Amino acid sequence: MQTYEQSLEIAKEYLLQHDDFLVVSHVQPDGDAVSSTVVVGWLLSCLGKKFTLMNEGPIPKRMQFLMLSEEILNMESNPPDRMFKHVICVDCADFKRVGLTNQFFAEDAIILNLDHHPTNDGYGQVNLIKSDAAATTEILYDLIGEFPIEWTQESATAIYTGILTDTGGFRYSNTTPKVMSMASELLGYGVNGPMLSENLLEEMTPSQMKILIKALSTLEMSSDGLISWVHITPEFMAECGAINEDLEGIVNYPRNISGVEVGILFKAIDDSAVKVSLRSSGTVDVAALAQMFGGGGHVRAAGCRIEGTLDNIIPQVLERVRQLL
Repeated sequence: MQTYEQSLEIAKEYLLQHDDFLVVSHVQPDGDAVSSTVVVGWLLSCLGKKFTLMNEGPIPKRMQFLMLSEEILNMESNPPDRMFKHVICVDCADFKRVGLTNQFFAEDAIILNLDHHPTNDGYGQVNLIKSDAAATTEILYDLIGEFPIEWTQESATAIYTGILTDTGGFRYSNTTPKVMSMASELLGYGVNGPMLSENLLEEMTPSQMKILIKALSTLEMSSDGLISWVHITPEFMAECGAINEDLEGIVNYPRNISGVEVGILFKAIDDSAVKVSLRSSGTVDVAALAQMFGGGGHVRAAGCRIEGTLDNIIPQVLERVRQLL
């Protein structure tokens, strides 16, 4: 079994020995995924390497201030015209999370898998995984330290953004002494912490507020008060003019109710599939729960996609949660 330090060295050699990389993150990327993508791009540029950044879909508008974000190709509208042998996957808990970008991976592709999810199965030929890291950008912070590269305000801002969003503004249990030490160092490079917190964690668009109100109107709780959930339909989304990025954080509302152990957001994608987002107080390992349905994540935050309708899936998931409780 490789140590984390050995994995860092192997990842470093992978970057130095190869060129012409494709860098992808998970579908519907969050702050850590976008930040990790651009940080890898910046690191490769510092090493004089050629690279292409891509995601299956668009980058959330609130993340478009990050360096190199304008270079992340939206595969749906601007796909590359060739295959890539050297691929770097960031923040993808399993291979399925890369989505349709895998059609641009060569059959003999050598994948560097950079991730912090405990459910990651090590799908890369090279794996740099640290399951107790607060974010994938924390791992990238360590990897950057393996090279004689000077920080810039832009690169420090990207790393800080990934950590800020994945720790919930330094509120979650993954906010370790190392995380706070990193944040302090990054602020020293000129990161505007208050501005990032305001823009990424506090500010809401009208469509976000509307879909939140709709979701909370569906709030339900189990008779013992341990489980709470909300749901969202395509009709809600259309009525509110909402897009997927507007849903971020909604799952925390049912979880934040006093006494609730598991909060759930059920989002009907269409008539045949539902995306389930799970949050736990720590009593229930929602990553294990998500894995039962083909998903994954962290002990306190996980998700999955299940084929079926809301009427069928909600009772299935609730029964599994009750069993784990």
